[in-house]
Amino acid sequence: MGKIVLQLDRMMVERKISLNELAERVGISNVNLSKIKNNKVTAIRFSTLEAICEVLDCEAGDILKYQKD
Repeated sequence: MGKIVLQLDRMMVERKISLNELAERVGISNVNLSKIKNNKVTAIRFSTLEAICEVLDCEAGDILKYQKD
């Protein structure tokens, strides 16, 4: 069975935005955003994903990827 992989770090580089700036604009802590960025989470709230997409001007599919085993 595969898994969902977050590619937030790639999108942040493309958009030239720092972890601190994104965290502030999204309204979550640097620690929680870092966990999302480094794929250390098993779930993400849709409201958080929406806020990230809003700030980065992207689609959820730009951040989420399905990876086969």
